[in-house]
This record gives sequence, structure tokens and C-alpha cells, in this order.
Amino acid sequence: MRIKILSWPVDNLSLEEALQKTEEFIRSRKPHQHVAINVDKIIKMRRDPQFRKTVTSCDLITVDGQPLIWVSKLLGQPIKERFGGLDIMNGLIPRAADKGYRIYFLGAKDEVIKKVVEYYKLKFSSLKIAGWHNGYWGTKEEEKIVSEIKNAKPHILFVAISSPKKEAFLQKYLGKMNVPFVMGVGGAFDIIAGVTKRAPKWMQRCSLEWLFRLHQEPRRLWKRYLVEDPIFVLMVAKELAKKWIG
Repeated sequence: MRIKILSWPVDNLSLEEALQKTEEFIRSRKPHQHVAINVDKIIKMRRDPQFRKTVTSCDLITVDGQPLIWVSKLLGQPIKERFGGLDIMNGLIPRAADKGYRIYFLGAKDEVIKKVVEYYKLKFSSLKIAGWHNGYWGTKEEEKIVSEIKNAKPHILFVAISSPKKEAFLQKYLGKMNVPFVMGVGGAFDIIAGVTKRAPKWMQRCSLEWLFRLHQEPRRLWKRYLVEDPIFVLMVAKELAKKWIG
């Protein structure tokens, strides 16, 4: 069921329901795009109309971030479950190994993506890996990469490049690549390769995952968490004022 949180559309699904939905997409053989929204993406959508259009046009929109879970409860439309790219990857890949879905990995540095491929080859010997490519290319190489993905004929494409570049790339080439299910996976490749770690479960539940990530990558994330995210608090306050005051 699709609802709205802070004026943004969200599919109110559990992780298992989302995984079932992705399998429906794969069986359809038609291209579909997934995006997981969090506080950072909401701020970006607020500022960038093109990014907003890209995100809201996705076929599956889920929530990744405990703050959005709390806000959904305050607004009277509780989200069933939060989960991000890594969670869906970890749910889909065993199914892919079991059902013969072909996987393509795109993004991160060469040494990282090679570790990701080796990790999944060792863990799931029956997994069919259609191909992989790092996340660093110039404009002239883009069409070639798209052709390589199309010719590899994957059922699933996992993309680990930064936003909004990732979403723009997928929207632009979704039809040309002809992959039934494509999704961005954030920093999942780095976690799998051991470059970074995921926050402990208790920190995720307490909405402290941002603090764990900030500690690991302060240069990249300080602005997002300490400058931009307070804007989100104001957005929530305004929405609550509308609800309670009218």
C-alpha cells in the first residue's frame, strides 16, 4: 500500500513483502526501479525538483531510516518496517541463487567490487553473476557500460554510486538496460568488502546509526548529519503543526 510521509510517497511494506514485490518485477521481465528514502534524500528532494521527480517515479519506494519510522507514527501512518539496500540485497541474493536470477554489480572501487563478487561466489556457489563494473567512469564511457549491462542480461542490478548521480543514471537508462529490477544499495559494497562496518543492531534501533557512520567517515558525512539534517526537524515540526493545530 502506498501512503505519504511528509508529502512523499512510500510503499508501506515489510521487508518480506518488498522481496515478494521484487520477484513479481523479475517475473514480469519489464524494467522496474527501487529507491529507499531517508532523511538525506528527503532534504535533496526538497531542494532539487529533478531529483524529486526521479525518486517519486520509482516503482518501489521504501523507508531506510529510523527517524522516518518515528515520524510516520507521529503522523498516524506507521510504517511497518525500515530496511535499506543491504537488507534487500541480503534477502534477494539467496533467492537468486536458488531460482537462477542473474546478478550484475555496479559501483565502488575496483578492489571493493571484486571482493564483493568473490564474497558472494564463495557464499552461494550456484549464484549466477552476470557481470560487474566499478563506479568510476567518464561521460564517454557511459553508453558502453549500459550496453555491457544490457548484453549481460541480468535479472537484478545492484548499484553502489552516490546520490543523486545513481538515481539519475538509473532513470536515464532504465529502459535501455532492460533489467527487470534495479536498485541503489548505498554503502553496501563497502560493508561487504570490509571497508566499513554497519552499526550494531542496538544503535540502528535507537536511531544512532548516523553517529556510527559519522565516526567512520567524518569528512564525507559531517555536513549531511550536522548541517542538513536539522532542516528535517523543522519540516517535521511544520507537518505536526498542521495536523494538531489545523
